[in-house]
Amino acid sequence: MSIHHIATNRTLALEETVRGKEALALEDMMMLDRKLWLTCPINAESMNELLKQLMYLEQRDPGKEITLYINSGGGEVISGLIVFDYIRMMRSPVKTVCTGTAASMASILFLAGTSREMFPHSQLMIHDPSYGSGDFSGLKPDEIQVYLDSLKQIRTTLVDIISERSGLPKKTVLKKTRCDTYLTAEEAV
Repeated sequence: MSIHHIATNRTLALEETVRGKEALALEDMMMLDRKLWLTCPINAESMNELLKQLMYLEQRDPGKEITLYINSGGGEVISGLIVFDYIRMMRSPVKTVCTGTAASMASILFLAGTSREMFPHSQLMIHDPSYGSGDFSGLKPDEIQVYLDSLKQIRTTLVDIISERSGLPKKTVLKKTRCDTYLTAEEAV
């Protein structure tokens, strides 16, 4: 097998088949081996793509382990929670592997794994959620309060997940998430 990079930023592997040599995308070959990658921001588009891949692998061979490699700065909370929920509902165990940094929502997806591993020099980053978009100018206090209440509910949900999946008391998690807290592989696992 030989590996080639092409202009589309996809890595191709030349694979010998009965039809001769075929160029296959490395990501596609890895997916067939039940290995998925999350290396982009978490948003509606990446959520949908990851859900489709997980659903395909679950349908193809229910109960067989899937490995999800994560190196992401995080992203949208709701999109990430949808993926978290689906991983936790699956019959197939999902092993999550942090290959670099799993920050913010990506750290929550790391915690979704049935089993979890981190490369020795990788790290997790946890913090409280923030309101990442929008403009509060012109809003009345009660309207702003609606956003704050929603943010507090999301924080409670994330603290519950981190506490349950890590074994840390909620009080400790609340202290750690007040600001960006980076955890080495040794500290996190």
